[in-house]
Amino acid sequence: MTSLAGLRVLDLSRFIAGPYCAMMLGDMGAEVVKIEPPGEGEYARQALPAVEGQSLYTFIVNRNKKSLALDLRHPEGLATLRALIAEADVLVENFRPGTMEKMGLGWEAVHALNPRLVMARISGFGQDGPLANKQCFDGVAQAMSGLMDMTGQPEGPPTMIGSFICDYTTGMYAALGILAALNARHATGRGQLVDVSLLESALSMLMTAIPQQLLLGTTMTRVGSRDRFVAPSNTFATGDGRHVLLVGGDDNMFPRVLRAMERPGLIDDPRFATMASRLAHRDAVEGLVADWMAGLEADEIVRRLEAQGVPCAKIARIDEVVHNPQLAHRDAIVRLPYGGTEVPMQGVTIHLSDTPLSVRSALPQVGAHNDEVLRQWLGWTPAQVDALRQAEAL
Repeated sequence: MTSLAGLRVLDLSRFIAGPYCAMMLGDMGAEVVKIEPPGEGEYARQALPAVEGQSLYTFIVNRNKKSLALDLRHPEGLATLRALIAEADVLVENFRPGTMEKMGLGWEAVHALNPRLVMARISGFGQDGPLANKQCFDGVAQAMSGLMDMTGQPEGPPTMIGSFICDYTTGMYAALGILAALNARHATGRGQLVDVSLLESALSMLMTAIPQQLLLGTTMTRVGSRDRFVAPSNTFATGDGRHVLLVGGDDNMFPRVLRAMERPGLIDDPRFATMASRLAHRDAVEGLVADWMAGLEADEIVRRLEAQGVPCAKIARIDEVVHNPQLAHRDAIVRLPYGGTEVPMQGVTIHLSDTPLSVRSALPQVGAHNDEVLRQWLGWTPAQVDALRQAEAL
């Protein structure tokens, strides 16, 4: 048994945020049907690098889905979509605001068509407001939200985070909103609109930057890998050319750091005696740690710190991450057959004891489930499916 068994989801989305949202629902057991243009499918399928003629970019956010290739510019294709919406529980889309309205499928229209439908709308800036129609991608959200100005070295330029963090976070917020709306539907019998945006998702990750700015008049900006609130807590170069992250700034951890360094007496130095004093003299305290780490190999540093119970880690390269024994134990990397290749990717992140999530199928070929979906969702006969195909709407 799965958490969302029997739930029908239509995924009209492209790129990352929307597909990732629908993928999460699929991992939870929902039947997810990805609607994409006939032929080459959604544009992101063409992005490099590719395996078996398909973009790895799309592999990781389109598993556990069926593909229905439907031309939504064709009147019969659009009519078929309307029929599918009438049978769906959830609709996920991330077109630019107004696109669904031009198709005659805005919220009011789909709600009238299927009052139980939950519609998730994912956009850069939300469905309304002065920027609603502005183009947005992950980097734009990082730039406009302040995330980029908070990321990087103090003396360096604003820097993008090393992943499409706004896309993934927005997809997760959309999935969370969908689950909340489905729970409310149990009581009301009615679906509702879920409206999430990349900019607001980015804003949610600003820590204390907003109250600091509006209450204290201080602007949070780049500090590199330093913790903003305690010291020492930073990334340090080691004697073998690697780096180790140390989190040892509070009054419980710092004495342990000193024991690992074999310099416990430094706790009596008034510059290092309290969290506040260490923060005020962070260059000095971090300088001591930096000098110590510069004379040792990373693995030895980690061994000594862990022996004292200090949170730390060697900065792992991706070629090391994929062989991490803890991740292997947790089945955090899975391999799915596709053509003649086994495609590795991230596994499920949420672990439920009774209704576990699972990865059951890889990225579908474009239109691989045309006949199956139309037959099972709409009760169509082979002749009806062939007619849609002859009309070049399928």
